[in-house]
Amino acid sequence: MTTDTLEQTAKEETAPSETVQTTVNARFTGHVRTKLGMHRMEFTFEGDTLREFLDAFFEEYDVRELVIAEREADATTRGWVKTDHIPGTWRKNPEGEQTRAYARVMVNGKFNENLDGFDTKLEDGDRVALVYPFTFCV
Repeated sequence: MTTDTLEQTAKEETAPSETVQTTVNARFTGHVRTKLGMHRMEFTFEGDTLREFLDAFFEEYDVRELVIAEREADATTRGWVKTDHIPGTWRKNPEGEQTRAYARVMVNGKFNENLDGFDTKLEDGDRVALVYPFTFCV
């Protein structure tokens, strides 16, 4: 390697990486919509994953507790029929990345757990929905 090649390689290794910014169309329903006072917005954040979107969004808007379950008990509900065999493919986010009972996170109309969970890659213009419907059952 020449001196010029070594210097160029050193510059490339120490150069700061470009910060990726992504702008998504965020949508909200139910309790999330009520707390935010709006049903949609464009939201730009640093990064390109659902996890980075959620972190940035929850830092700016105080709705994390409406969507994310801190404990396994918060992610489930009583009253569902127990079954030995569930038809089709059912997935669940890992503990710590689960939504509250009835709350869901969707990317382009698909539940995030049916994609890559919170590691789902996002692109400019994707639709991200924070869904927490009004429900009341006795």
